[in-house]
Amino acid sequence: MSLSMLFGILAAMLILSAFFAGSETSLMSLNRYRLRHLVKLKHSGAIKTQQLLQRPDRLLGLILLCNNFVNNFAASIATVIAIKLYANEESIVAIATGILTIVMLICSDVTPKTLAAIKPELLAFPAAWIYTPLLKVLYPVVWFVNLFVNLLLRVVGVDVKKNRYDSLNKDELKSIISDAESLMPIRYQKMLMGILELESATVEDIMTPRNEIVGIDLEEPIEDIITQIKTSPHTRLPVYKTSIDRIIGFIHLRKILVLIHQDDFDKQTIINYLDKPSFIPESTPVHNQMHRFKHEKIRIGLVIDEYGDVQGLVTLDDLLQEIVGELITDDDAVREQSDGSYLIDANITIRELNRITQWSLPTEGPKTLNGLIIEFMETIPEIGTSIRMHDYLLEIIKRDENSVKLVKFLPKK
Repeated sequence: MSLSMLFGILAAMLILSAFFAGSETSLMSLNRYRLRHLVKLKHSGAIKTQQLLQRPDRLLGLILLCNNFVNNFAASIATVIAIKLYANEESIVAIATGILTIVMLICSDVTPKTLAAIKPELLAFPAAWIYTPLLKVLYPVVWFVNLFVNLLLRVVGVDVKKNRYDSLNKDELKSIISDAESLMPIRYQKMLMGILELESATVEDIMTPRNEIVGIDLEEPIEDIITQIKTSPHTRLPVYKTSIDRIIGFIHLRKILVLIHQDDFDKQTIINYLDKPSFIPESTPVHNQMHRFKHEKIRIGLVIDEYGDVQGLVTLDDLLQEIVGELITDDDAVREQSDGSYLIDANITIRELNRITQWSLPTEGPKTLNGLIIEFMETIPEIGTSIRMHDYLLEIIKRDENSVKLVKFLPKK
């Protein structure tokens, strides 16, 4: 062969080597979820690529088989060229090998692989059209190579067939959503995060605690009950006798507002319009309770402990707030100061505090900030006490005999 033909063959081998190296990186760097999306859109290149990636062992076997053949052939051609040009030089083969190594590293390895890693679809989809028929032609050789490869992998405990598919766990999905700031508004991110948190949240985490339940006590005078009905900010109220543990039902205020001006309006009228109370175990997951509210067409229930005592109240709005956030924001609960500190009502729930401030206070134990502080201190701290709790520095601003009322969180340094 003439030197011009040999140089032409060498150039062709370098181009093929660059193609095989780049296509390998591009196919392995593809975003699998975007690929599935394009397959659903009937993108022909994506369909071919997904079919190849269903057996990555075969695909890699084919690519590396071709790439090694091309690289070895290029080395042989380079040796022939070197001998033809400098037959009398004893070290010419070593020099040619060194030059070829540098050229292939730059032109046929690093450059195409870098491009493929940055823009994988640019090369992956066209390459899939080439590899599909090529795999059919070279399948016997690829199968023979993969036979030994798979046997070696099984020796180290890896089964190729069981490790083909990508899957995401909940924490990985959270990371993807948190990194999608440029793709969606922050409020949608919070909604998606709220949905993912439903599985780990129970009604105990979001309920209105027992001491904050507002209801109608039938032991009170009828005049006081009428006043409470007229001024209540709530649509539904529990009705009980003396104690919330003796609840007899829930009343929808719209049903009786038109009746309170009648002369015969009395406590029995209220009883006649009561809905049957619904009781919810405190360990019930939020997503299960949401399904139950929908199935039974109810919007409110009482949370009870293992002894049957009422611990709190939960509504459909409370469940929805786990997804969409506070429907009505209480600006007084968390107040950011000019120095970067926060004045926080200690009755706020830990989950809501974390949601507002993006902190990571533990939610497995006590449900409120007050409960978390008391558990941490093992006492009710005095006003002015400063503590470092779970890597947060805070100061007790206000308390009463039974609980902490107001806390100042100092800015992190």
